[in-house]
Amino acid sequence: MQCPFCGDEDIKVTDSRNATDANAIRRRRQCLSCQKRFTTFETVDLAVQVKKRDGSYQDFNLEKLTNGLSAACRHTRVGPEQVSALSSEVSSEIMEKGLREIETTVIGEMIMQKLKVLDTIAYIRFACVYRRFKDMDELINAIQSASTLETIMKN
Repeated sequence: MQCPFCGDEDIKVTDSRNATDANAIRRRRQCLSCQKRFTTFETVDLAVQVKKRDGSYQDFNLEKLTNGLSAACRHTRVGPEQVSALSSEVSSEIMEKGLREIETTVIGEMIMQKLKVLDTIAYIRFACVYRRFKDMDELINAIQSASTLETIMKN
């Protein structure tokens, strides 16, 4: 690492803390040459490739996952904090599996299982996009399945 002020590489870390962002470390550094201080943030790089339906691969993207969940949860009782927590939870589960690649179907199923318990409307919205229902019967079956689970959980 180089000092952003003088370009020297002789730098020491004066303080390390967990950042408020998931999987990030905040480091306070000081250049031993010019004595100026600066802050860096280190985040975990998910070296996981996501295999798409068409066979192509993309890097796992937490922001893309969060945006999809936000769209499904808009105007439901699931707030932005819960969406962020759910995204981080799914991301952590993927990291814990230690896989180099994962299919979108696996990620989609993980999300749907969590949404089904959290909020029926958000689950149905996500399922409509994810499963690409071809007819009304498929949608009705998904709604009935979610409704049965919601009834069981209320009792």
